[in-house]
Amino acid sequence: MGWLADVYLVCAIVGGTLLVLQTVLTAIGGGHGDADLHGGADVPHDVPHGVGPDLGAHGHAGTDGHEGVFVKWLSFRTAVACLTFFGLAGLAAQHAGVSDVAGVGIALVAGTVAIVAVALLMATLARLQSGGNVDLRNAVGRVGKVYLRVPGKGTGHGKVSVEVQGRFAEVAAVSSGPDIPTGADVRVVALVSPETVEVAPLGEPR
Repeated sequence: MGWLADVYLVCAIVGGTLLVLQTVLTAIGGGHGDADLHGGADVPHDVPHGVGPDLGAHGHAGTDGHEGVFVKWLSFRTAVACLTFFGLAGLAAQHAGVSDVAGVGIALVAGTVAIVAVALLMATLARLQSGGNVDLRNAVGRVGKVYLRVPGKGTGHGKVSVEVQGRFAEVAAVSSGPDIPTGADVRVVALVSPETVEVAPLGEPR
């Protein structure tokens, strides 16, 4: 059936072209589009590289629980993969002399498998990215250094550099005691919010 072959060919060409464009754009973008969602404040070159304060416990808020499963699985990427493999499998079936009905069935199965495979891959990548986020609860009890003066009596926010999960992070900090000058050693005594910690001068009781 000539029109069916044309359908397969169009699906393969359109899907394949979009797939290549996606790959090229992803390679050019280097993944920065996703990074911008989690805070992109520049870090001075003379301090240890860390993460922005919004990479705390809710770094991925808004990505879970608000989208239906159907929407998550039928993303643009999965639709493109489905279109591409539907067309390729249909063309392959026709070249193999398979009947039109069986060919459509094979093409549909190939498109469904492509949806599942791409969705699982995206879910795996999302879990790996989430696992790399800094959870500031792990900073409590650790020693750090004041990066920007921390005002006393909770009157404002400063910034401290502290090692969390094997890397340094510059995070917002408050003090319920005296002012803590830049360069002073401190201990993280509590988590005030997902992006803010409370610190005390090193040597004070916890």
